[in-house]
Amino acid sequence: MRQSTNNAARSPETSSLKVEALAPLESDAEVLAFRAAFDGTSPLDALVRQGARQMLQAALESEVQVFLEQHAAKVDGQGRRLVVRNGALPARQILTGAGPLEISQPRVRDNSPEPSERVRFSSSILPAYLRKSKAIEELIPWLYLKGISTGDFSEALQALVGPEAQGLSPNVIVRLKEAWSQEYDAWMKRDLSGKQYVYVWADGIYANIRLEDAENSKQCLLVLMGATVDGVKELITVQDGYRESAQSWSELLLDLKQRGLTIAPKLAVGDGALGFWAALRKIFPETKEQRCWVHKTANVLNSLPKSVQPKAKSDLHEIWQAETRENANKAFDHFLEKYAAKYEKACECLKKDRDELLTFYDFPAEHWGHLRTTNPIESTFATIRLRHRRTKGNGTRKASLTMMFKLAQSAENRWRRLNGHEQILPLLQGQRFQDGILQPAA
Repeated sequence: MRQSTNNAARSPETSSLKVEALAPLESDAEVLAFRAAFDGTSPLDALVRQGARQMLQAALESEVQVFLEQHAAKVDGQGRRLVVRNGALPARQILTGAGPLEISQPRVRDNSPEPSERVRFSSSILPAYLRKSKAIEELIPWLYLKGISTGDFSEALQALVGPEAQGLSPNVIVRLKEAWSQEYDAWMKRDLSGKQYVYVWADGIYANIRLEDAENSKQCLLVLMGATVDGVKELITVQDGYRESAQSWSELLLDLKQRGLTIAPKLAVGDGALGFWAALRKIFPETKEQRCWVHKTANVLNSLPKSVQPKAKSDLHEIWQAETRENANKAFDHFLEKYAAKYEKACECLKKDRDELLTFYDFPAEHWGHLRTTNPIESTFATIRLRHRRTKGNGTRKASLTMMFKLAQSAENRWRRLNGHEQILPLLQGQRFQDGILQPAA
């Protein structure tokens, strides 16, 4: 059994195992970037920390001042204010992306004689008992997905942000994961009334589950991402499904509809093998379909000899990179004519989704780069597959869902807004696009 990381004395064998376990971190480019970002040894970093502390302190003072002004009308019989400053709380250290910051939070007292009439100040900037910033908390699911076990989190975090992270013990990590699970449950029940997604991307992410029996050791996480009317990408849902069956996707879409998502998307993007399409046609029949060109290209090339694949891949690119649907169809026909005689299976794979592969031509050209593939999902959740290769899967199905949720939540702020998002309005108004160009009203 592995000894606790808190033991003062460790055997040489245990120490060497820990070095080996953390060795990949030393050469990981992402980790080196993190370490460079959090290393506080240089004068510049010290200056940054000092500036950050001063700015945070000033923000807290301003927040208190606004609160006092809001309650300035509360006075006693002699006209003296009842809600006043009352010194400061004991200084505490906050672990942030800029390093540890020592902050002294102003304190407020309400001297109203009736306890029921007293107001209480609660900082929105620095909640009670906060000991780490959101940026540090986001490191934890990232490390988890890199294959670091719960017991090694404290040591790994110390390597990244310094010795101040040693307070993040295994018990703290376990409690954080429990809190994230509760966050996920609440997020899955949120009201979607009034929400509208112009585009949605659907995919199934497969995971291995270590602590389940053989029958349940494979998990398919159904992921749906959307683009709002402002062109902002959001994670709509991630659920546990049975493979990528039509039944699982139907349950997912019906759940969204029952929670208020009643407006059908204009376009859905996904792999041709998904049961998603059968479910979509039943629940949102007016939504148009776009097959993912990355998946389709891979499937077509898998049916060709390796010697033919480079040229065939180039010919496939000629289809979806064509500027007009007419030119795309010419390139499509050329591919079928060129390869049908020897590679019938590859050609059948391509032509069965011909119309759905070219749907994007009916939408703004500025959006084509977003619409031709499920890359918004694939790029975000690629690290989940790395996690499974290193650790042979998550412990439970709920852990997979929770970590997927936290990973997306961390990544969501960095998702790129749709190019040409101003073109969404005419699309919603029913104006027609041909070959990506807005057509004059008839």
